[in-house]
Amino acid sequence: MACASGLFNPTASGAGGRFFPFVGVYGSGSWFSPGVSKGIFCASTAHGAEKLHASESKSPRLGTGGCKLIGCGSAVPSLQISNDDLSKIVDTNDEWIAVRTGIRNRRILSGKDSLIGLAVDASKKALEMAAVNPNDVDLVLLCTSTPEDLFGSAPQIPRALGCKNNPLAFDITAACSGFILGLFSASCYIRGGGLKNVLVIGADALSRHVDWTDRGTCILFGDGAGAVLLQACDSKDNGIFSFDLHSDGDGQRHLNALSKVQERVDEPGTNGSLLSALPKGSSYSFIGMNGKEVFRFALSVVPQSIEVALGKAGLTNSNIDWLLLHQANQRIIDGVASRLELPSQRVISNLENYGNTSAASIPLALDEAVRSGKVREGHTIAAAGFGAGLTWGSAILRWG
Repeated sequence: MACASGLFNPTASGAGGRFFPFVGVYGSGSWFSPGVSKGIFCASTAHGAEKLHASESKSPRLGTGGCKLIGCGSAVPSLQISNDDLSKIVDTNDEWIAVRTGIRNRRILSGKDSLIGLAVDASKKALEMAAVNPNDVDLVLLCTSTPEDLFGSAPQIPRALGCKNNPLAFDITAACSGFILGLFSASCYIRGGGLKNVLVIGADALSRHVDWTDRGTCILFGDGAGAVLLQACDSKDNGIFSFDLHSDGDGQRHLNALSKVQERVDEPGTNGSLLSALPKGSSYSFIGMNGKEVFRFALSVVPQSIEVALGKAGLTNSNIDWLLLHQANQRIIDGVASRLELPSQRVISNLENYGNTSAASIPLALDEAVRSGKVREGHTIAAAGFGAGLTWGSAILRWG
């Protein structure tokens, strides 16, 4: 099991406290000098920094400012597939799906729709809300497990946005936890790398990896994209409070889409040549999932992760304005809210309309909540992603 923790502790309790974050490097819970680091975390100078002496680390503190969310956007395919539509191709019905998952519709890529197109549309809306010119974007992080290019699709986004300064862009692959890891990465690049504007996009098209004859999985997934703009700010305006991030490779057997290598069949004339020993090609299997185990896993680790992240931020459940979870299953969302003793009125959910959109689910739900006026400037959000890997992570944020 691996763990990375983000610590942005306020100097005073509550979201209104002053924050003085920086980027540090640690291994096994202690401070590390260059060459021996095992993980990265972002932390404030409020707690623990006084314990670090010059002799203990040669790593400079590269930044002491903060960062905040100032824009969001989303996009979904035009094709909508309802539960009734699915009942025509697999043995299921609307009530069966809705009761077990909370899902009634999902959007699926088709025709001229593309994942990059959705990501670009979502990014344009986020930049427009943030009033940031594409040429002022310093970094683009595309959180996706379904790129349109094996080597990564992120560079196509600044190209399509018309960014003339050729900002760095790369993919982050962590399935349904991807967007939370993207936020973590963006905050560290801003605090530690001196960047000003970072575009974080969650976009996935899991419909391309679903067995549409398997009613256990085809009912769950949809396609979509969501984006946010993180911007550097003074430490007193910091809106990214804390992170708690984990992985456990032992859980891969419960949720995966494994690579398959096609072996060459001996062909006439090869006579055991080198060619016959080389792989013919590769592909990925359909998504395989043990739903009961994933359900049990999420209810076990997510509440704990959120509480840990809250503790690092010096906050409690009562400070949360909104709970925003990866939109996987309404019973998971309700179960986590119950364990955190949060009423349904403080839970954001749009699962019913889109299904599980993987890395897109959190920014997609956030964008709808912001544009509807539900989430307002100054609201504190506890967000958490969980899924394949297995990976999971939480973030405590303030909007605006």
